[in-house]
Amino acid sequence: MPIATVNPANGETLKAYEPMGEEELERRLQLAEATFRTYRTTTFAERARLLQQAADLLDEDQPEIGRVMTLEMGKPLKQARAEAAKCAKAMRWYAERAEALLADEEPAASDVTDSGASRVRVRYRPLGPVLAVMPWNFPLWQVVRFAAPALMAGNVGLLKHASNVPQTALYLEDLFHRAGFKEGCFQTLLIGAGAVDGVLRDERVKAATLTGSEPAGRAVAATAGEMIKKTVLELGGSDPYVVLPSADLDRAAEVAVTARVQNNGQSCIAAKRFIVHGDVYDAFAGKFVAGMEALRIGDPMAEDTDVGPLATEQGRADLEELVDDARRSGAEVLCGGQRPDGPGWYYPPTVLAGIHRDMRIHREEAFGPVATLYRAGDLDEALLIANDSPFGLSSNVWTRDADEVERCARDLEAGSVFVNGMTASHPAFPFGGEKRSGYGRELSGHGIREFCNITTVWQGA
Repeated sequence: MPIATVNPANGETLKAYEPMGEEELERRLQLAEATFRTYRTTTFAERARLLQQAADLLDEDQPEIGRVMTLEMGKPLKQARAEAAKCAKAMRWYAERAEALLADEEPAASDVTDSGASRVRVRYRPLGPVLAVMPWNFPLWQVVRFAAPALMAGNVGLLKHASNVPQTALYLEDLFHRAGFKEGCFQTLLIGAGAVDGVLRDERVKAATLTGSEPAGRAVAATAGEMIKKTVLELGGSDPYVVLPSADLDRAAEVAVTARVQNNGQSCIAAKRFIVHGDVYDAFAGKFVAGMEALRIGDPMAEDTDVGPLATEQGRADLEELVDDARRSGAEVLCGGQRPDGPGWYYPPTVLAGIHRDMRIHREEAFGPVATLYRAGDLDEALLIANDSPFGLSSNVWTRDADEVERCARDLEAGSVFVNGMTASHPAFPFGGEKRSGYGRELSGHGIREFCNITTVWQGA
């Protein structure tokens, strides 16, 4: 894929970039290593001051960077602006809390004495340059939720962003530089996917984080494993949305629509499989389909647009293949299911029913505004359907029954369980998945410690 901004609303190439050559890439790796040697010794107060300045600048830039994101990947402009605001919030959260999250820990006195020491401390030290391989769907947020904790921990960042959001990628480097971070603290590498392996193999790069597809995760994990380097992977998701008889159906159906089509349906944590108890299936389905049909599809720059185009032409083709396969295998199309005429990579909000295990869409992630409906006889069957997936990123359950809440919290195979609400990431809570959705955690104290050397400091008498 060329490194270029291509407007998904009309297919027009707006700006193209040449990939960095070997000489420039080497210069940046040298700079990252040299900058880390001094940046690692800065105080938390100094790092926090710089990150707060970045947050302030991002707030000022929100209208323009929102427009850039919409031009590059097609999300509705109002959602792009909200993404920028969320990034500034996360920066401030880490600026205010990182020092406490990474404070030295002292084991119990009895254990210190038992070890023969006079004092023992557990200290969190930065690793060094960390490579971040990031996707286009949340082109600002995916990066900031790595960069903010990494920088506050004393690491430096190297960003390999998706090739279709180069302007957002370059903006991020410029943002941190304007905030006062030294040039080598955060660098954007304009390189193709084929160059990632070489960067990860470089001894100066100490760890990697990737958000993206399962194949990309496998490739990064394989190389990192060979090189014995730490990785965090956040991969695909096909999140279940379980609706049980005691649920507030009006609210569950309303939230279900947003949960499926947020970011034009291109979100790993979007609810995708709607598993509804038979007692309320028909009522929920009617409300849900009506909500999906009422969505406004159009120019992502328009304030009243709910669903814009998919980010890439290939992405739309992949989504169509899943829908067509399900239709051929007997799925019922309750709404949508046909691409509209005209320019741009639009696809309508779609609901499919009658899904069974032989359909590809049951096993694969539908990365676009396509929902699948399942009917479950009871909670046991609902959980079986929910867990019958190679993914385990997040999950949603709607019930007023306390016992059902605890059962789902125990048995749903996912990194998060959201009860009577839509999955969302927040800087205070750990985020990540299990199974083929990846490993490790982002955000919260867990996320900032992922790229730290947990060091035991033992002192004798």
